[in-house]
Amino acid sequence: MIEKDVAHIIAIGAAVQDVFLSGDVFKAQNEDGVMVEEFHLGEKYDVEDVVFATGGGAANAAVTFARQGLHSKFLGRIADDLAGKAVIEDLHKETVDTSLVIEDKDGRTGYSTLLLAPSGERTILTFRGSSSQFEPDDFKLKDIEADWLYISSLAGNLDALERAISEAVASDIKIAINPGKDELNQPERLKDLLKKCHILALNKDEIQKLVEGDSDEALVRHCSDMVSTVVMTDGPQGVTATNREQVIKGGMYEDVPVIDRTGAGDAFASGLVAMLAQNKSLSEAIIFASANSTSVVGKIGAKAGILSDDAILHEMPLEIKDF
Repeated sequence: MIEKDVAHIIAIGAAVQDVFLSGDVFKAQNEDGVMVEEFHLGEKYDVEDVVFATGGGAANAAVTFARQGLHSKFLGRIADDLAGKAVIEDLHKETVDTSLVIEDKDGRTGYSTLLLAPSGERTILTFRGSSSQFEPDDFKLKDIEADWLYISSLAGNLDALERAISEAVASDIKIAINPGKDELNQPERLKDLLKKCHILALNKDEIQKLVEGDSDEALVRHCSDMVSTVVMTDGPQGVTATNREQVIKGGMYEDVPVIDRTGAGDAFASGLVAMLAQNKSLSEAIIFASANSTSVVGKIGAKAGILSDDAILHEMPLEIKDF
């Protein structure tokens, strides 16, 4: 049972069904010193395992929020088909509120086939379907109870993104954003919208599409001119963050075998927001986000490894200095 004083958070963006195919057939072959990944037309290849799951940036985030005891709502487009039913069923199992879901009567739910290499790296074949068909009118937030809006990729639809942000601002809802490549490919307009957001989570390659800097610290400092809290990940190199009060650098939470990297970024960003939405410090948020992401890469699928609120965490080394 969710208590009345628990934060309400709406995750908006994509939800899809995923199928993971794994086996040695997806291991890159070494030919004359060059790594080659290829399949020949007309041939049949055997795989060792098949796993069905659901994913999508917003749906993954919604599960993080629910497992942390927040009142989690998902807002996205899903069709009335088998994939859509699988997505809704998974969200209901996680106690995610789906009352804001928009049923796309004429579309098909997004679907991804992931070719999973033994290293944990993957190639993704995506049919975006309904998950990318956003309209500005999808985001009418007036009279909807929410403390936070978590925005993942809206497939580059900045008109829809602008509407979601303006509705949140008008309703005094705080905004966290983890934009995708299609939004980042429109940097000037995106930067104007980011000025209305409270938390920005990106990886290093992504943040370099918005600002320049000769160091990790410079990148997050420059980004903090737009957004008060900026967190940048850089794979095994760790994380750099600022909230305009402190600059925090952290390394790897734990060196674990990587089974599947799918959803690691979503787990980090949503884990960070889940903690900040509960008034935890930025340091505490980074530790949980790092632990959440580390747990996710240890299992197949974007949701299986998401931590619950009774997870036991250990400390990680953080370098903290004044902003």
